[in-house]
Amino acid sequence: MKNMKQLTIIAALLISFSMFSQSPWTKKKGEGYVQLSFTTIANYDQLYGNPDYPTQREITDNTLQVYAEYGLSDKTTLIGSIPLKLVKSGKAVATTPVITEESKTSLGNIQLGIKHNFINKKWLLSGQLTVEANTSSYEAASGLRTGYDAWSFTPLVIAGRGFNKWYIQAFTGFDIRTNDYSSNYKLGGEVGYKTLDWLWVAGFLDGVMSLKNGDLVQTPQNIATGLYVNDQSFAAFGLKLIGEFSDNFGANLGLGGAFAGRNVPKKPAISFGLYHKF
Repeated sequence: MKNMKQLTIIAALLISFSMFSQSPWTKKKGEGYVQLSFTTIANYDQLYGNPDYPTQREITDNTLQVYAEYGLSDKTTLIGSIPLKLVKSGKAVATTPVITEESKTSLGNIQLGIKHNFINKKWLLSGQLTVEANTSSYEAASGLRTGYDAWSFTPLVIAGRGFNKWYIQAFTGFDIRTNDYSSNYKLGGEVGYKTLDWLWVAGFLDGVMSLKNGDLVQTPQNIATGLYVNDQSFAAFGLKLIGEFSDNFGANLGLGGAFAGRNVPKKPAISFGLYHKF
């Protein structure tokens, strides 16, 4: 019973930062999890490249997201998320910027998926498939895009193990996109430790590599912002703090950055979330 309780707690913590990593733990039948989170990359003006290159204006990329999981059975969990994007092109950083100054609030790529646990002994092994709908929008004059102009299919294999006061998990898989976007290979891992009765601390590594198999033709305006452009790659790292107010409520704070990348901002992402289990 003690081990099962630990696995339930660990599952909730891993779900808490689903934007950064994936968890092998599933919900029990009829159980659920809901999180409201806010993530920001504020006022970036440089993008990773070879060499690095500036944006045309300072760009802010904010996301307000509702994420949920529901146990269809003890081994199968339904996953969904609805992101609201708040993006902005602000102060000019080029002499004659090709994009206008503007703010845009619109849906990102709505996601729906399913996760199934195949092995649950000392180690867990699960498979996951998520689909992101082409529900984003684009403003041509400002180059502001709120998601990929494509449908995305992401199959993952996920493994993990929980211990008394710590856990370890890792995943690998692909992002497969339509509309001539390149596909991505994904690989990541995470280790967390319970430092206090109410506080977990976790560190993660996360990598995405473009397979460069897409022929998407992008506008100069979209390229100038770096928002959801083609052939994005990165090697990222980060830290998470998860506080448990009670058995059903909690909060989390995360900071993520990149060692290197291509066509992604040279600025860290900060995330804050509140979650409820039922």
